[in-house]
Amino acid sequence: MSRFFGRKAKDEFNDDLKINKISKKANGILNGLFGIWVLICILPLLLVVIVSFSSEQSIFENGYSFFPSEWSLDAYNFFFRLGDQLVRSYGITIFVTVFGTLFSMFITAMFAYVLSRSDYAYNKIFTFLMLFTMLFNGGIVANYMVNTQILGLGDSINALIFPMSINAFYVIVLRTFYKSIPMEIIEAARIDGCSEARTFFQIVAPLSKPGLATIGMFTLIAYWNDWFLGMLYIVDQKKYPVQTLLWSMQNSLEFMKQSSVNALEYSEMAKNAPTDSGRMALTVLVVLPILLAYPYFQKYFVKGLTVGGVKG
Repeated sequence: MSRFFGRKAKDEFNDDLKINKISKKANGILNGLFGIWVLICILPLLLVVIVSFSSEQSIFENGYSFFPSEWSLDAYNFFFRLGDQLVRSYGITIFVTVFGTLFSMFITAMFAYVLSRSDYAYNKIFTFLMLFTMLFNGGIVANYMVNTQILGLGDSINALIFPMSINAFYVIVLRTFYKSIPMEIIEAARIDGCSEARTFFQIVAPLSKPGLATIGMFTLIAYWNDWFLGMLYIVDQKKYPVQTLLWSMQNSLEFMKQSSVNALEYSEMAKNAPTDSGRMALTVLVVLPILLAYPYFQKYFVKGLTVGGVKG
């Protein structure tokens, strides 16, 4: 009997060793695949940075390369010669991003909370109206006419903020997240005499930090990367956000002519203007701030998206 159990224990031990070896091989393969995927994601960004520090002659001779024959800061020096336009555009973008994200999160969070309450009398009506906007819209012409002729947002900083201040998909995600909060907590707050506003700001909102941080990061990225609203509504080039500045400089040197002090300066700038390295340099200037902000929100992503996407 003892030999039988001893042999059985030995067989189980050997089986565990085989499973561990297979698991290690599988983990090694998965880690290798993930490593390759990381390289695929990082290498294009690294190439953009390297090309931005390459000379135009090097790009002309060798094309885009990870090992340029000549390094240069001409692209960055060129943009700094635009005077205060780059700084002004950065300031506009930062203001629009910060204020727009806070305002958007404020109305999105409250709207989603209202829709998450099954005891709200008009829940179905507003849910239908919200979902309707995801399927149908008036198009660019209708949006432009409403925002400029009715709301008076033409050629103003407000035109960069309010047209994209609420997103129906984000409302749905937050509404689903709120439903994961036990209703007993809200009822207990009501029994203790809390108003709806106090219940939301002091109880529901703190419990919803992962979901709010996730939607907040998505909203922040959307505001930071938006160039279309500036192209559509902004006429005065001094009000250009940095993304629209990038779009303008990629399409035409006319913007640099209007930003220069005089025609002679424009002639010199146009002659020495970096093209390929200039595009990459301005791309780095646009992407770098949001890239540095991303790690601070990353820890909320998995929890926020998992809870908001699974609970019904």
